[in-house]
Amino acid sequence: MDETTRILERLMEVLRQRRDEADPDSSYVAALCRDGIPAITAKITEEAAETVEAAEGDAEHLVHEVADLWFHSLVLLAVRDLDAHDVLEELQRRFGTSGLEEKTRRNS
Repeated sequence: MDETTRILERLMEVLRQRRDEADPDSSYVAALCRDGIPAITAKITEEAAETVEAAEGDAEHLVHEVADLWFHSLVLLAVRDLDAHDVLEELQRRFGTSGLEEKTRRNS
C-alpha cells in the first residue's frame, strides 16, 4: 500500500469515527455530520470558490484550498457511507476513456 492510500484510509477512518462517536460540541466533523448534507455542501461550495480564487495566486495557497475542498468532499462521502476508494475506483474506470466520451456517456 502506498503512502497516499494510507493517508486516505486513515482520514476516512477518522471521519467515520467522528461521524459515529464524537461530540458535535467538540468535533468539527461531528458538527458538520449532525448538520447534514446541506451544511456539508455549503462548505464544499465555499471551498470550491476559494480554490478558484487561489488558482491565480501562489502554489502554497492553492494547495491549502484544494486540501480544504478534498477534506469537505471526504466528509460528504463519509456521511453518505461512501469512501475515498469509491471515487478512486471511478477514476480508475475512466482511464483509457476520452474525457469527451465520458461526458457524453454521463449526459445521455
